[in-house]
Amino acid sequence: MNPFFIKYPSILRKLYPNRITQIQDKKSIYLTFDDGPIPEITPWVLEQLKKYKAKATFFCIGDNIRKNPEIFQQLSKENHRIGNHTFNHLNGWKTKTEVYVENVQKTEEILQEKRKKREERRDNRTQNQENAKPVTCNSQPETSTQKLFRPPYGKINNSQASALVKLNYKIVMWDVLSGDFENRISKEKCFKNVINNASGGSTIVFHDSQKAFKNLKYTLPKVLEYYAEKGISFKAL
Repeated sequence: MNPFFIKYPSILRKLYPNRITQIQDKKSIYLTFDDGPIPEITPWVLEQLKKYKAKATFFCIGDNIRKNPEIFQQLSKENHRIGNHTFNHLNGWKTKTEVYVENVQKTEEILQEKRKKREERRDNRTQNQENAKPVTCNSQPETSTQKLFRPPYGKINNSQASALVKLNYKIVMWDVLSGDFENRISKEKCFKNVINNASGGSTIVFHDSQKAFKNLKYTLPKVLEYYAEKGISFKAL
């Protein structure tokens, strides 16, 4: 079994205080999902979130956005936050900085194209509404221009991180890693990884991927129920 840190190491929080691991918000949990969008898996995740009026942050792989544009559009339509997870799920420790940054930017180009199309659709709707009777709009405009980036495997070197920060990326790590990607742990253990370690303000990592789905399918509904019963809401970063 590959070792992983369920709880983000305190020494790394001290060494890299500007990387997001927790949010100062005791009344909310910050669910994040890596590696999508994936057919069947990501739509299922969206269904679970909708039951609790939960918002989340999806760190998408550029190639998966390219392959599954309709699913990606659904993420955006339902007002979840989108982050960058490289184009090919690169391991930063095994990749030259210039190659790594180019791969991130390749995904950013796709995201910018999708944003532009979404804004055009919104503008068209607004124009149509102005030409008709007033209509209340429930869509939420994006409130932050800063781009979010999570390194695959949590592996990024200082040179890569520095280059991305200069490009206005905020590096997002985690507070609690569910371990859903590790099929050699039980689904019950995955659930306990979360509830035994996460509290208000925690950022929690799940994966909307085929590999993680066995554990995710069991754990996510239970996590949503567990914290909702405690009066904790679910927000996007």
